[in-house]
Amino acid sequence: MNDAPYGAPVPAPALVPATVAVAVGATDTRSWRPPAGIAPRGTLLLLPGRGEHPLVYERFGRRLAADGYVVHALGTVPDDGPEEVLKRAADAAGPGPAEPVVLVGSDTGALQALHTAVAAGARLPVGGVIAAGAAPVPRVAEPPSGSATDPRSGSATVPGSGSATDPAAGPAAGESPDTPTPASISTPAPADPDWDAELAARTACPAHRKRLTEDEGFVRGRLAGPVPAPLLAEARPDLPVLVLHGGADTVTPPDQARERAARLPRATLGVVREGLHDILNDASHRTTAATVVLWLERLRADPELRPILTVEQGAAL
Repeated sequence: MNDAPYGAPVPAPALVPATVAVAVGATDTRSWRPPAGIAPRGTLLLLPGRGEHPLVYERFGRRLAADGYVVHALGTVPDDGPEEVLKRAADAAGPGPAEPVVLVGSDTGALQALHTAVAAGARLPVGGVIAAGAAPVPRVAEPPSGSATDPRSGSATVPGSGSATDPAAGPAAGESPDTPTPASISTPAPADPDWDAELAARTACPAHRKRLTEDEGFVRGRLAGPVPAPLLAEARPDLPVLVLHGGADTVTPPDQARERAARLPRATLGVVREGLHDILNDASHRTTAATVVLWLERLRADPELRPILTVEQGAAL
């Protein structure tokens, strides 16, 4: 466990140009475990998003570990496919991990978690998924449950974002009208493309803003980059999924999270009032972490996720 105070500068992989992929191995996984004498209550395998690395989730990892959960933040990158993610997740979890085993992802990591859950099979006993602030994808046509869909089956794009090629603009020079276009999508560059604008889209938490600003391993500007094409195919694992999203997310519209939750077979949706894109590290990180723990406890107790506590009078918790 890293014992530096939250917000302290963190050494991580060296900065690289935005066009170069960072190869991060399983040895770069960062782990947080329950205190001595506490039996683990489950295993969380966390997939970072664009520009991030495992130690960005130190605060989340420590908090969940204090509640009895083993947390492994993996050194994955957005271009890693399900097989690569699955290998790294299985290596981190080790033999006989404490169950439930839950894949947790933020931004592109949320999409990777959903795809990996579909592909896992017997190789990793995935019992659920937490998709937090998922990256934007095109709207898709209805596919069968438990499968991934081809994003080209849907023609609409997310409001406020653009695909790599705008079909309404007509073919490019030298391109026939029937030439297929790349299946990729970019989040919109902010009107003010400086660091302050990216921070404003990511998080309202002063401590996390400070950490990202001083973090030499965090890659600025990646949030405006493309979502890898394989992640645009929608994955619908037939597992319990907790969808968490910021109600004021300007990177991925909240309605996209609502639509995803409605299509997933066994989803629970939580929308954080005034929450931004990095919802696990936003100003309401305590509420978000508490919601995660409540959901995990229900998952441990009952595959049908029946509530453990019901508020019978007063405001809902």
